Formats: sequence, structure tokens, C-alpha cells
Amino acid sequence: MSDRPTGGSREAILSRIRAAVRPGSPPGSPPDSRPGARATTEEPVPRDYLRSHVRTDDPDALIDLLHHNLADYRALVHRCTVDRLPEVIGVLLDARGSRTVAVPPGLPPGWTAAASARPLPDGGPGGALTAARLDAVDSVVTGCALAIAETGTLVLDGGPGQGRRLLSLVPDHHVCVVLAPGQVVASVPLALPRLDPARPQTWISGPSATSDIELNRVEGVHGPRTLEVVLATPR
Repeated sequence: MSDRPTGGSREAILSRIRAAVRPGSPPGSPPDSRPGARATTEEPVPRDYLRSHVRTDDPDALIDLLHHNLADYRALVHRCTVDRLPEVIGVLLDARGSRTVAVPPGLPPGWTAAASARPLPDGGPGGALTAARLDAVDSVVTGCALAIAETGTLVLDGGPGQGRRLLSLVPDHHVCVVLAPGQVVASVPLALPRLDPARPQTWISGPSATSDIELNRVEGVHGPRTLEVVLATPR
């Protein structure tokens, strides 16, 4: 086996990458050899693609499309007005037989007020909910940052009412509330400008599922087995 150091090869590769991403570098230009050198400006990215395949000026149609695509991904979708939200969440948790429900910081306390399940606040008097404690929790209720109609996708970014990523990945039953129409966007290109890329984002399209080589679908492998989405509108 050769004892030749590999640092030279590594630096050569990294130098080529730095040269390739440096604005204004013509093909074959020498790499920027300064340690840690990187581009300080960015070339504009072309945005001449179609940003949505549906009309964006009809909120009711977007909500209907979101409902259809969520259901197509095997999420259970419910619709109600905001004033009935506690009642609907209570019915869903009671129908599930949930005795405990994880509650992220910032979730409106009234949302779970009608449920029989005992709320377990993350970061409350008992401290942060560990993975082991969440594994024993029956359900979790969260809000979301956005919902994308064309793809039936929920986006959580750890904001108020959403909490840590762990909360929505460990419990087997996730109830997610979408405040429509304000949190509903038509497409991914329209969603991205409204999201902070520095936040920890979780994109959810239906309950957790995977398939083996025989295409046998297995749910609940790396996330909730059951996803219920409540589309709450002002009226």
C-alpha cells in the first residue's frame, strides 16, 4: 500500500471546485489558491420557468387542490372553520383513543382544549420531550409554515406551534393544522421565497412510507403512520 499523502489530491479537487463556482471564471482559468477562498458574489439564476401550473388568484380552488393531493398521498383530510378547530381536534384525538398528546411551544392552547388527551408541552415543566418519551406519546398536534397545493406537501420549519423536528417524526399519529387560505401556496417555486433557508425545514407529503424491492408499501418506518390534516378557514 502506498504511503503517499492524499492531501494534495484533495486540495486539487477543492481548488477546481472553487474555480468553477467563482463568478466570471472562464473555462480553464487557474483556481483561486487562497486558503478558504470562495465566491463573494453570485450570478443571477434564471427564473424564466413556469412558476405555477394552476391559477393563483382563486383561494378556494387552491384549497380544494391541496385537499385532493393530500388525500392522494393517503393523508386523512378534515375541513372546518377556525372557531370549530378545538372541537375537530378533540374529536380526532378521542377517536384515536389518544391519552397523551405532545404540544409544541407556541401552539394555541385552545386547540387541544376540547380533547380528553393529556397535553405534554415540549419544554414545559417536565423539560424537553426526549425521543423515548415521544415514542410513548399517542399523538402530536402542530401547525405548519406552509402547505403546497400542487404537491400536497406540508412544510414545517420549527416556528411557533410547530416545534422541533423530533415532535413530528417520532409519534405515530400527527395532526397538522393548516390555516387556509393564508398558509396555502400553489407551487414549490412560490413557496420557497416565503421560507427561511436557515431554518430546519421538514417537508411532508402524506404519512411516512417506504417500499421494498417487491414494492410492498410499509408505513410508519421513519415518521408517523397516520397523518391527519385539518384545513381551517375563517368561514
